[in-house]
Amino acid sequence: MSSDISSIFKAYDIRGRVGSELTSDVAQRVGAALAEWLPNEGPVAVGRDMRLDSADLAAALIEGLRLQGREVRDIGEVTSDMIYFTVGKFGLAGGAMITASHNPGKDNGIKMCREEARPIGIESGLAEIRDTVLAEAIAPTRNEGALLQKDVKSDWVQHVLQFVDATSWPKMRLAIDAGNGMAGAIIPVLQEFLPSVEIIPMYFELDGTFPNHIANPLIPENLVDLQKKVQSEKLDLGIAFDGDGDRAVLIDETGQPLSGTTMTAILAAYFLEKQPGATVLYNAICGRAAKETIQAHGGKAIRTKVGHSFIKADMREHDAIFAGEHSGHYYFKDNFCADSGLIAAVVALQVYAEKGKKLSELAREFRTYATIPETNFEVVDKTAILQRIAGEFKDGEQDTLDGLTVNYPDYWFNLRASNTEPVMRLNAEAKTKEQLATLVAKVKKMIAEPES
Repeated sequence: MSSDISSIFKAYDIRGRVGSELTSDVAQRVGAALAEWLPNEGPVAVGRDMRLDSADLAAALIEGLRLQGREVRDIGEVTSDMIYFTVGKFGLAGGAMITASHNPGKDNGIKMCREEARPIGIESGLAEIRDTVLAEAIAPTRNEGALLQKDVKSDWVQHVLQFVDATSWPKMRLAIDAGNGMAGAIIPVLQEFLPSVEIIPMYFELDGTFPNHIANPLIPENLVDLQKKVQSEKLDLGIAFDGDGDRAVLIDETGQPLSGTTMTAILAAYFLEKQPGATVLYNAICGRAAKETIQAHGGKAIRTKVGHSFIKADMREHDAIFAGEHSGHYYFKDNFCADSGLIAAVVALQVYAEKGKKLSELAREFRTYATIPETNFEVVDKTAILQRIAGEFKDGEQDTLDGLTVNYPDYWFNLRASNTEPVMRLNAEAKTKEQLATLVAKVKKMIAEPES
């Protein structure tokens, strides 16, 4: 097998172009390597999204698991958070999800976890799995593992509903844009238990070609249809999910999206009202409103590196009740410390129901700083750029928890190398738009300067 295949093993999962990089043969080998690597004995859950080749890749991965004697629970087309739930709820040895999340339809991937939905990242098992796949040194066992089909949709929805009291909600009207992704298969099951909620479905048809827009709600143009729907029909709010349903972005009644920082603050306040003094995590690129809100509500705020494998480990270490990422991933202690777009969405609806205010009014409390969308830059020498910018901003308070963060009283920025793409990402925030524009222009100029 070509060593070029090693490039599909990313920091948190496997991602690659179908046919040339991620093939059925590779998927089978990944399944066999996963079966060998998992520390615990027992069954492995396998799920998949709606991409055109996900079923074939899932079948190959299942074959690899079974050839190593692993019993497989095939849970079919699901959201990624349903894999984590299945592994945690039913005490399985691990799980694998065939999905490329929000990536375009020509890509696919594999997300994996071990017992208790603990993540498998490059520093927590994925490197070993990669090396086994590349070595092509796995001999099948004599006893092929059993294959059981299991539908977990009802179990999952009941689990989600335990986070809220939907029977107390007032009437509300909202639109949900599934982006032709997996949320379109789950929301109808949930809707049966939300008698006071009128849901206007958008792009619920499962279609891995993404005929309407890419299922990535962090890109503004992918929210346009939802924004128009919310405003034209005077709805209370809107919700957009990504392709594998583990991220949700809320749109207020004016059409304004809530950032990951705003959602982290809203959800943190809710959980701290329920459990005063609890620990809440926020990642290195969350805005200041996240930390300020956690502290204002009596919580212990801990800042983490970006990425689910780091956050899930930190949640267990610090016994955190909740964690939020600026990228729209939200993690819950009572969900096996795993992230879930659907749980985040229903808890936000619970807050909306309890507060009795418009969503824009709820969000306004946390929209206290001017900010930019995360901005990517293709660069040649990431280390040199970080060193140059650190020298230019040496009068600021700096840390290197994740990339370079520089803090000043009225503004801050973070510049870090992506864990999933060959780019650097810039996040910045300031008290005023003018301060923000000046800061960003200066940082961008430093990034663009030729090497001396």
